[in-house]
Amino acid sequence: MSQRSKAAEGRKAIEKQPTTPLRQKLQSPRAIPPKPTSTGRLHTAPSAPSTTPTLPRANPIRRPHPRMLEPIAAGAKAMGIFKAAFAATGWTTLGATAGYVFWTRKTKIVDVPPTDYLFNSTFYARYNPNNAPVTQDLAVRRVPLTQIKPELLEKEGKLVESFCAGVWSGLGFAYQRRFLEKKYRADFVTQDHLWDTKDLQSNTYEIGTKITDHFEVISKTPSSIIVRCGDSPRIQDVRASDGLFEMTAEVKKDEGVAEFGLKSIFYNGLAQPDKESKVPQQGPMSNWIQWLHQQYDKVLMETAISNVSK
Repeated sequence: MSQRSKAAEGRKAIEKQPTTPLRQKLQSPRAIPPKPTSTGRLHTAPSAPSTTPTLPRANPIRRPHPRMLEPIAAGAKAMGIFKAAFAATGWTTLGATAGYVFWTRKTKIVDVPPTDYLFNSTFYARYNPNNAPVTQDLAVRRVPLTQIKPELLEKEGKLVESFCAGVWSGLGFAYQRRFLEKKYRADFVTQDHLWDTKDLQSNTYEIGTKITDHFEVISKTPSSIIVRCGDSPRIQDVRASDGLFEMTAEVKKDEGVAEFGLKSIFYNGLAQPDKESKVPQQGPMSNWIQWLHQQYDKVLMETAISNVSK
């Protein structure tokens, strides 16, 4: 067969191939190039609405603010340190736990009553403007006056100053102090804060005193020192992680005792009411986290008492 005949047969074979798929492809909307509009922009056909059903979103898990968890972590670490100390003296794990319970047995944890003056204070109204729910607890310890250093009873206000100094300079706060120091002391704006144990021990905690970039004294009376806590005192506005922590020392001569208290009230100052104008019903801490904080309160109380005892 000649080359001309082979070429003719090849053309006939090509003409016999179906052309419908090619036409369909050319007529497909995806193959049609967008036409420019009068403004010069390309006009494209609107995409078809999605047929995928929209599922309701699950409620997000509420977690405490990271800085609010710092004292909790410190409390857990402190409890571990004291249990380890018991264990180092020959106690078993069970015995160390029993030793810790025995050591803190005199500190009682009670609820802060709704009628407490802090809930009606200017500080609470200013920093919790939407009256968001709180996580609260109160640690109470009574000590006979015969066991208190006499010089602390001679002048009004000295007992609460020494008790406050014991909270911050004692072993109970040591781990949290070091933790905060590593994270925030290098910042030049925290150089006027109290960091060293000797300064925490000797300070009188006047209003405006800042402690380890986490606490600021906002009120002081002869029997009470209140600090704002939960976040850095550099943040003066309403905060998501916020709270009031009060240290009290009251002499009850008729009962022959001094009563010490550590009162904690935590809240989310930025919490907003929902569409039905209802604020959240739960405070910023779960029951488990609150229990850990109560154990931390006990540690702080016992180590602070050693600063006022003979």
